[in-house]
Amino acid sequence: MAEVTLLQTRGLTRRFGGLTAVDRVDFTLMQGEIRAIIGPNGAGKSTFVGLLSGRIAPDAGTVLFDGQDITRLPAHRRVRLGIAYTFQITNIYPAMTVRENLAVAAQSRLAHEAEIAAAAQEAAIAVGLEDRLPDRAGALSYGHQRLLEVAMGLALHPKLLILDEPTQGLSDDEIDNFLTVVRRVAQTATVLLIEHNMDVVMALATAITVLDRGRILAEGPPEAIARDPAVQDAYLGRAT
Repeated sequence: MAEVTLLQTRGLTRRFGGLTAVDRVDFTLMQGEIRAIIGPNGAGKSTFVGLLSGRIAPDAGTVLFDGQDITRLPAHRRVRLGIAYTFQITNIYPAMTVRENLAVAAQSRLAHEAEIAAAAQEAAIAVGLEDRLPDRAGALSYGHQRLLEVAMGLALHPKLLILDEPTQGLSDDEIDNFLTVVRRVAQTATVLLIEHNMDVVMALATAITVLDRGRILAEGPPEAIARDPAVQDAYLGRAT
């Protein structure tokens, strides 16, 4: 089966004052990938995915998604097209139940109560939270809150799920569970994740993009990236 391009950027640029956080980035993501974005602190990773999700506006360049130019579309319009973005810090409604959190997400694409309930149930099952649907979200462990956030993204039925530091703060057992969840998600959606935990990256990613000073330093399969001298220098030369 021929590969299908899901997302492309051309010359994507974002400046903050005198700092160029993302510098003329050309990037291509194929449908069905689990792509990891790595790089030293300050490399521009979160700014880049903010540009993809529509939470940050570019100064120059274009973003194409599923063949459509979405460069100037706001985040909520991109959600409707199939881009779901989970934050580096949990972004749930702590006073609401797990079921209600998932229903809020599903309501952005569905109108009928039965469909919303079914989507919430399906998303909970996908991340292993089906037994927690009646529980208050704020009472969940941190690891379960992160899974709920992923489930809220899944309730949107995304074509692309963007995860920003998804394993931050998770225990080893929670990380193992998260790996299982992402592999399950990748059966129906393309996954793009920013991740500092290289064990997670090497276990999950089908391809890796390395950012450094706002530019792509290297791209390729995990094995090649691990051997790349420029990548090793970027990590060894500055704090990660």
